[in-house]
Amino acid sequence: MVLRRSRLIAVAFAAAAIFPRTAAAQSNEPPPATGQAPAGAAEPLIPAEPSAAQPTGTPPVDPSKDEQKLVRQGRERPTNDGTIGERPSEVYSEDWWAHTRPIIELHGYFRTRGEMYHNFSLGRPAPPGDQQNLWPQPLDHSFQGSNGTNYNVPLCGNNGTTECQDRSEAFANLRLRLNPEIHISDNLRIMSQIDLLDNLVLGSTPDAYALRPSGSGTTGYNPAVNGYNGYAPLGAFTITQGPPTAGVNGYRNSIDVQRAWAEYLTPIGQLRFGRMPLHWGLGMLANSGDRLDDDFQTNADKIMFVSGIKSMDLYFGGSWDFVSTGPTSATPYDVYGGQPRNMANLANVGQWTLFAAKRTNPEMQRLKLSRGDVVFNGGFYTVYRKQLLDVKAGENPITSDRSPANTNGLERRGAEAFIPDAWVQLLWNKLRVEGELAMIFGSLEQSPVQGFSSENPLKIAMWGLATQTELRAVEDKLRVQFGAGYASGDQNIEGLAPGANGLQPRLREGAISTFRFHPAYYVDYIFFRRIMTRVQGAYYFRPSVEYDFVRSPNGQKFGGGAAIIWSRASEFVQTPGNKRDLGVELDLQVYYQSKDGSLNDDPNKMGGFYTALQYGVFFPLGGLDYLPGEANNPAISYDLSSAQTVRLLMGVLF
Repeated sequence: MVLRRSRLIAVAFAAAAIFPRTAAAQSNEPPPATGQAPAGAAEPLIPAEPSAAQPTGTPPVDPSKDEQKLVRQGRERPTNDGTIGERPSEVYSEDWWAHTRPIIELHGYFRTRGEMYHNFSLGRPAPPGDQQNLWPQPLDHSFQGSNGTNYNVPLCGNNGTTECQDRSEAFANLRLRLNPEIHISDNLRIMSQIDLLDNLVLGSTPDAYALRPSGSGTTGYNPAVNGYNGYAPLGAFTITQGPPTAGVNGYRNSIDVQRAWAEYLTPIGQLRFGRMPLHWGLGMLANSGDRLDDDFQTNADKIMFVSGIKSMDLYFGGSWDFVSTGPTSATPYDVYGGQPRNMANLANVGQWTLFAAKRTNPEMQRLKLSRGDVVFNGGFYTVYRKQLLDVKAGENPITSDRSPANTNGLERRGAEAFIPDAWVQLLWNKLRVEGELAMIFGSLEQSPVQGFSSENPLKIAMWGLATQTELRAVEDKLRVQFGAGYASGDQNIEGLAPGANGLQPRLREGAISTFRFHPAYYVDYIFFRRIMTRVQGAYYFRPSVEYDFVRSPNGQKFGGGAAIIWSRASEFVQTPGNKRDLGVELDLQVYYQSKDGSLNDDPNKMGGFYTALQYGVFFPLGGLDYLPGEANNPAISYDLSSAQTVRLLMGVLF
């Protein structure tokens, strides 16, 4: 998602009241530097324009008074040539705080998506729970499993005995995402992200569905056998939808606070603290997931400091991250007050990061490109992570047995990892070449799936690479792209995707080496995004093209695009068919972007209404087929078949 910045509400700090904006405040021009609140609390922070409705006798606004105040303030400072702030020794408190103008900015988007998945099981008759079951069969679909068992749904037909046949799943969902920003002053602000009805499946909370508390002496909830509503005892009698409420009609509540952090700009750098987004490079390893169609994101609890040399476009910094604290003293009754605490410091996952990057100023970058110069951006990001103890595998801090006889619900983990990540970007004229390379080296003393006796500790060694190349032409209407990526595989295990506990049984000695891209790094519609959930233990090649049939400077555009994705396994032994070729996917789309709803000075940001109609078809190849000895039942068809999807995306960005 790309957000557009616009000032929405001006808040008077002294009067703690909201006042209407003037016409000047609604333009692209910055707010007046003389917007200091007067002594009278009843007067707005930004004076209103004179009008005929003003009470008789009200003195007119005199702009010259603001100019006189500026001159007087300048004389009181060490210099009066506009160089205040160029050197840290010349920054005084009044430069940061004397003219506060708290502002609330509201950004975000609203989206609705309709999706249809057809034959995502690829025609494989694997029974439920089988390792070869890449995608579960729909609940209303009858099939004969590869083990010879019939999985029938005898509910369709006039006599109620005919088996149901339905290989498709169709649904729609929505999300309202708000990103409120509280700008207390020019150097201090509070940021946040709040999701409302996050990915709510339309029609999933009718008034005919409910849960009710369990009987006396038990905990939890049981289904309301006859419903809770006598007027809608069945779904067919539903008359309304209710807000999602955990434990009543679903697993989640209507509002999810995803992020909240503060940023304080000092003369030597910026301090950030709280739960904040994390994004680096192309988003292969850490991805903020802020695009309109994203479902996953990286959020980090951290204390971070960022500084740099602005004249050289160099930035560097580091952070202390709170990845996992293990057991805490939290209880369900903390809603009435109290402060939970960490009860096992040795179970903390400690993480420390360092980074350095060169990022050219966007305005200077456009100037250099217009001159035909080459622009180079890039950086290095490194992470060190360590943990001694951990909650027992298969448990969590809430369900684990904390009694001393059960080692307080803990076990030794002895995990350590070093994660370097390099990102480079080269820009010239209309050409962009970008790449990201990440590696993970470490060890694990104890895991749910132990290594062989000679492997103590169990080693971790994996790496991933993502590249993107784009060439723009025809006034940027035409975009020809080529992407490729590689995620290392593991020849010592079977299966590309992990099991329930995340670690797969090992067939022989060797390091854990299956690399996995971030799930928000999308390359297709079906195979990697849905069936595999991410790029893992595989590599791909992705040529694509997009063309805007209609494009205007105000952001309006209408166009279409196509992409072909060829995917292969990094280690053929991980695939069901023990072959490298996984499949070929063809993705098509048409899209429309309306005019930007209001002023937006960043051409790279989207605003207004956006919609796209997408179609994808995936043709599986030998790597997803059965081995010759497995397809031995002549009564069952083992032929692979293609999967298809149709998606409709609609959104409003602001």
